[in-house]
Amino acid sequence: MPVIAISRFEHFFRAAAGLDVDKSDLKRYSDFVNRKLYDMLVVAEAAAKSNRRDIIEFWDLPITKGLQESMHDFRDLNEELELAPILAELSALPPLDLSLSEETESRLPSVAGGVSVALAKALTIVHPTLKNPATEQWERVTRLFDLLL
Repeated sequence: MPVIAISRFEHFFRAAAGLDVDKSDLKRYSDFVNRKLYDMLVVAEAAAKSNRRDIIEFWDLPITKGLQESMHDFRDLNEELELAPILAELSALPPLDLSLSEETESRLPSVAGGVSVALAKALTIVHPTLKNPATEQWERVTRLFDLLL
């Protein structure tokens, strides 16, 4: 499990969506972001291969308008969420056939931040009165993201 400062994690979710998360939510959060980044890289790899390239470029990632806006929101939050440990976990997943370009690698923290903001906001959209997400809320939002991203 990645080592993310609990206080930064809690502050991020309060700033992004007014949610109170705690240490027990950290594993769910890091697993979610890790899984979604990997899913996006698998799709990006397919795009690169279909264009007969041997490297995954940033534009191969399936970044929707909504995710792009969440990436901007993450930047605007100016949060110090430690995403490096989450990104390091990608190496534990099955390897991709293609390598990432330097730009793709350098921009993954921004994508992870955007996914994080989208997750926080989605929790409050699906559960408008939610203050402290429980397992059931995390699972519902995760299933929703699995359908869309």
